[in-house]
Amino acid sequence: MLNLIFRSILISISMFKKPKINPIEFDEIFMDSSNLPSFNQGRMEGRIELPITKRNVYVVGILFVLIACAFLGKLFTLQVLAGAEYRERSDNNRIDKGVIIAERGVIYDRNGELIAWNETDYDDDHDFPVRAYTDRRGLGQLVGYVSYPQKDSKGFYYRTDYIGRTGVESSYESLLHGVNGEVLVEVDALGHTISSSAVQAPVPGESFTTSIDAGLSEAMSDILATSTAKAGFRSGAAAIMDVETGEILAMTSFPSYDPEVMADGDDVALIESYNQDERFPFLNKVVGGAYTPGSIVKPFVAYAALTENIISPEKVIVSNGYLLLPNRYDPSKPTRFNDWRIQGAMTMREAIAFSSNVYFYIIGGGFENQAGLGITRINEYVRKFGLGELTGINFENEQSGTVPSPDWKKEVFDDDWRLGDTYHTSIGQFGFQTTPLQMLRAYAALANGGKLLTPHIEKDAEAEYTDLELNQENLRIVQEGMRMTVTLNGGTARALERSDVAIAAKSGTAEVGVGNAYVNSWAAGYFPYDKPKYAFILLMDKAPRSNALGATRVMGDVVEWMSKNRPEYLGLEKLEVEE
Repeated sequence: MLNLIFRSILISISMFKKPKINPIEFDEIFMDSSNLPSFNQGRMEGRIELPITKRNVYVVGILFVLIACAFLGKLFTLQVLAGAEYRERSDNNRIDKGVIIAERGVIYDRNGELIAWNETDYDDDHDFPVRAYTDRRGLGQLVGYVSYPQKDSKGFYYRTDYIGRTGVESSYESLLHGVNGEVLVEVDALGHTISSSAVQAPVPGESFTTSIDAGLSEAMSDILATSTAKAGFRSGAAAIMDVETGEILAMTSFPSYDPEVMADGDDVALIESYNQDERFPFLNKVVGGAYTPGSIVKPFVAYAALTENIISPEKVIVSNGYLLLPNRYDPSKPTRFNDWRIQGAMTMREAIAFSSNVYFYIIGGGFENQAGLGITRINEYVRKFGLGELTGINFENEQSGTVPSPDWKKEVFDDDWRLGDTYHTSIGQFGFQTTPLQMLRAYAALANGGKLLTPHIEKDAEAEYTDLELNQENLRIVQEGMRMTVTLNGGTARALERSDVAIAAKSGTAEVGVGNAYVNSWAAGYFPYDKPKYAFILLMDKAPRSNALGATRVMGDVVEWMSKNRPEYLGLEKLEVEE
């Protein structure tokens, strides 16, 4: 009984389970377990094969035709319709365009000495020539330097040219600048170069020959360096110019800098020291420095007084060491204008030679019965000689300077012009400021009879000038006074007296700084006196008033060097050196 109940329960449970269906193959219908062959069914043995219907064949065929048409259509698009575009893309992926940096033009001095040229970068930091510069001292501001082409972090050029920053490198950029070439580089899929070929050769820049004597410029720089160390000057500048052509024969500014250091940019400490130097080594002081000129203005005031019939050259004026002007507000306190020493009785030639302040106070502003030029005519004549104006030299950062006037004083100080201002302007003080190059040009005009030249540094360039149409007799008197400055006892440029060459000169000492605690010392003039060929200017900047070394003595050392090493500039025969 229990068995029946148990079996009934199992039957009931099994009714709720999903029956397991074992499929019966077609070919098994006619077989029983007794006659089953030993087929390997995994290899389809013992199976009856049925034929494929035509419908299935057509479906598969159509499917393959559609796929083939799609491939052929895409192939037609790639090869025919867009073939040129994809060919160009392929070439671009395989061919890179590169730049060939053109060599910059080289720079020579007047004697053919290289002062800037190109060299292979032996450190392999650049794949273009690097700039090399002369080791001669004192030429940094003149020659200038360049900035190199630059690449980004991926190695692509974002600046493909040298850039002249200062000096000749900048002023003659269009001449020195070459034209870059182009190269095609074939690369593989990994970017490795397979081959390269130039499709456009670079065109190097043109060479430039300056009028500068590099050896003479270096000698002047060395003499300035020695003199500043001795006397405590802050800095200095000097230049020599051909009075017939306007060519600058020599130019230096002390202290200078090394152009190669600036071009390479690697010596950060040295470059920083240049930037921090209070003597301004980057400033070309000949062209871009404006300084109080002092007494080197006096020859131009003398010429103006003669031309305007303010005074005859033989009239005597006595200097007792000062000039007193009555004070209408307080007669007991007259205004005193000092001479730098008691000069005694002087004519114009002697006043130039002795550099008398009192004499030029009087002819500039007038005193008692002697009329003066007045500030308007002083301003007119000094500007006639190019002071207070750009010279036209092809150099950047040239300064025009300042010639004091009532309008200038009103604008700067909001004050009226007074007679004392005229006195101080007559001797190159007050707000007077000029560049050494302006003074060099003006003295060249005194030497050559009145041609105001445009200075230049290009050798054998055509002279450009303005004829000032000077009164030659009045000019001769000024020239004689300048010669007496060198030869007369008491003359202020006796350090330039020589037996081998006659020099005409004028010295100047300008008071500068708070309380006139410092002085600028100047030497200006020309040589040879009888047949002028070269004018010169030399400035020693900001020395203590106690200094006893003047610019004329420094210029005397320059002339001495020239007599031994460049006698041809002094009109002397060059001595043959015995071997």
